Amino acid sequence: MGTPDMPIRRAAALATLAVTLMAGVSALAAPGPKDLDRIATDFVHLTLEAGEREPGYVDAYYGPKAWADAAKASPRTVPALKAEAARLSAATRAVPDTALSPDERRRKAFLLGQLKAAETRLAMLDGKKFSFQDEAEGLFGVRPPLKPLEAYDPILARIDKLVPGEGELAGRIDAFQARYTIPADRLEPVMQAAIAACKARTAVHIPLPKAERFDLAFVTGKPWSGYNWYKGGAHSLIEINTDLPVPISRAVDLGCHEGYPGHHVLNVQLEDRLTKARGWVEFSVYPLFSPQSLIAEGSANYGIRLAFPGAEKVKFEREKLYPLAGLDPATADAYDALMAAKADLGSSENTIADAYLSGKMDKPTAVAALAKYGLSSVARAEKRLSFIETYRSYVINYNLGQDMVRAHVERAGASQDARWKAMEAVISEPTTPADLAR
Repeated sequence: MGTPDMPIRRAAALATLAVTLMAGVSALAAPGPKDLDRIATDFVHLTLEAGEREPGYVDAYYGPKAWADAAKASPRTVPALKAEAARLSAATRAVPDTALSPDERRRKAFLLGQLKAAETRLAMLDGKKFSFQDEAEGLFGVRPPLKPLEAYDPILARIDKLVPGEGELAGRIDAFQARYTIPADRLEPVMQAAIAACKARTAVHIPLPKAERFDLAFVTGKPWSGYNWYKGGAHSLIEINTDLPVPISRAVDLGCHEGYPGHHVLNVQLEDRLTKARGWVEFSVYPLFSPQSLIAEGSANYGIRLAFPGAEKVKFEREKLYPLAGLDPATADAYDALMAAKADLGSSENTIADAYLSGKMDKPTAVAALAKYGLSSVARAEKRLSFIETYRSYVINYNLGQDMVRAHVERAGASQDARWKAMEAVISEPTTPADLAR
């Protein structure tokens, strides 16, 4: 038989058991890395279904085919997808940083940026209007500064001295550049040689899978000049638009930007190091309107300078590409100096896009401004406006993105090895615009 204090001891034991069980339940329910896995899976489904509501929203996908088939078969409505994006954002924020490793905290920050972009883009599809800067910040994670167009006039004055003659500067520049067009029948060998050089220089610093490869195709009727379609399995399709003549300066630019160390290498790295090695499925899908694009376009543009620092680009063009194209190598330096000067006008496009998309500038005026500050023909300006009409604030990723990547990479040191190492980290980790600013 029991002693007089048995009921008291039993009650205490039961209470202790209850506390222990509750602690176990709390531990099981506490948000952590596994929650990020579930959120990431739901994010992929959300993105694929959004892609069914907006063609072009999904830039690349190489996850399970069944997921893509399910999205195609029964995509949720835009309002339902908006609600899902908001739910996933709240769930991601609820995962405490203290439960995550440093890498997982970066993963969480990356997911939050992608989800914020999804909320913004879905709101736009549902009819909400944003200012140019608000739209850019919501989609790409940065608020672009907008300088008045007059701020670029001193650059035009400087370039005017490089190309003397009569008539408007843009017309003189266009006539000058026409002498540097790659003949149509020589375009493919020139592009192949440029891409091969970009690859060789990249492979010295960034290991590439043996199976990596790309296919090259020439297309027409597109708003862009070049595009990388990543297929998964370290395979890309690189398309070059031939609607307008392709100048010799674009060969290396496109080879680096679309290929090495640009979009192709970035996608190969993310697939190999994050999707496969870590099981982070969110990297198996690339929503075009997201902070990932600022990283992708910025690193692809800066990759040109990284692969061909200083005078190495014009040296390679003069010795290899000009002869292939049947152009006079003796004039390469003059053309390169013009291209370098024109680069300082890049962000003028943001100001023009803001004015045009907000209705402050009509189409003819926008075309004229793009021709003037882009120093191009009217035909090229019209093509560029077509891009702005299609992709809107996406244009900031090329100029502002490049500036941010360049500043981040060059803070790593003056040596090429240090800069390539920093670049490799940018394109193989869950990098966000905030990471570049640190």
